[in-house]
Amino acid sequence: MREVAIVAFGQSVHVRDSAETSEVEMLMPVLHDVLAQTGLAARDIDFTCSGSSDYLAGRAFSFTMALDGVGAWPPISESHVEMDGAWALYEAWVKILTGEADTALVYAYGKSSPGDLREVLTRQLDPYCVAPLWPDSVALAALQAQALIDAGLTDERALAGIAARSRTAAESNPHAQLRGAGPAGEPLVAPLRTGDCPPVGDGAAAVVLAAGDTARRLAPRPAWIRGLDHRIEAHSLGVRDLTDSPSTRLAAQRAGAFEHPLDTAELHAPFTSQEVVLRRALNLDAADGTVRINPSGGALAANPVMATGLIRLGEAAARIHRGASDRALAHATSGPCLQQNLVAVLEGE
Repeated sequence: MREVAIVAFGQSVHVRDSAETSEVEMLMPVLHDVLAQTGLAARDIDFTCSGSSDYLAGRAFSFTMALDGVGAWPPISESHVEMDGAWALYEAWVKILTGEADTALVYAYGKSSPGDLREVLTRQLDPYCVAPLWPDSVALAALQAQALIDAGLTDERALAGIAARSRTAAESNPHAQLRGAGPAGEPLVAPLRTGDCPPVGDGAAAVVLAAGDTARRLAPRPAWIRGLDHRIEAHSLGVRDLTDSPSTRLAAQRAGAFEHPLDTAELHAPFTSQEVVLRRALNLDAADGTVRINPSGGALAANPVMATGLIRLGEAAARIHRGASDRALAHATSGPCLQQNLVAVLEGE
């Protein structure tokens, strides 16, 4: 199998409302940044893949407008996924593995501020039995949190501790929307408080992938993708155990996460209760504190929907690039209550 690495990562400063900035204007500086990091020009990229959601933009085929940020010339080989950008990275990774490309540009963006995000995300639900009831994303996360509490796997004090740790870590992240530990916040949907939930915000991210010697030429210390897999839970929430995530565990197993010790884990956990589920599925609680979880602050510090998962991969890769990590796990999720999960294992040389 070909060696593939993340050789560059860039992201925007995530903000609550970017009403005066279009998707293209938000995206262009990030794309220019990752290309500048590698010294590549647009014509040097063999494949481009993006992740976004037309539901957030409120118009069909909105991703075609974002292509203006890539440039109209030269013509490119391009694809798009109506998913978090982590899945766009998966498609680009496969493209390089097959030998159809040596370099790839992957980007994702999301503007959640124009609409009611909690209502928009109900469109992910079963359209016949669940969506007509309009349970929003926070209410569903609260059901999952209560299931964990009832099972004795966490409590409200522990959840508040996760929020405080994540946002304290974000103090060193200049791109984060929320920085610094604060109070647990007001009750939102029991047992969740505002501090247990991610901020609504806008942002973009991009990475450059490269194969073999090309990656070594483009980056002093590439972040090699040693394994990458994604799995999905049953669509019906009623047939799932919300306190566990078998799909995350299986994806991690197939990606080789359990074969050697990790030192970093970037988990896409928009709610504090979801970090509890992911830590158990990935055996991180058994690591006895040797694995640093979400040193960037994670989704609790910045959650640009459709880009947050790609950011987890990028943050893990960036730590390898600068020598702060040797073997990192990156996780991305999509759908209600951790329905779809992707796990990647990254290593430095």
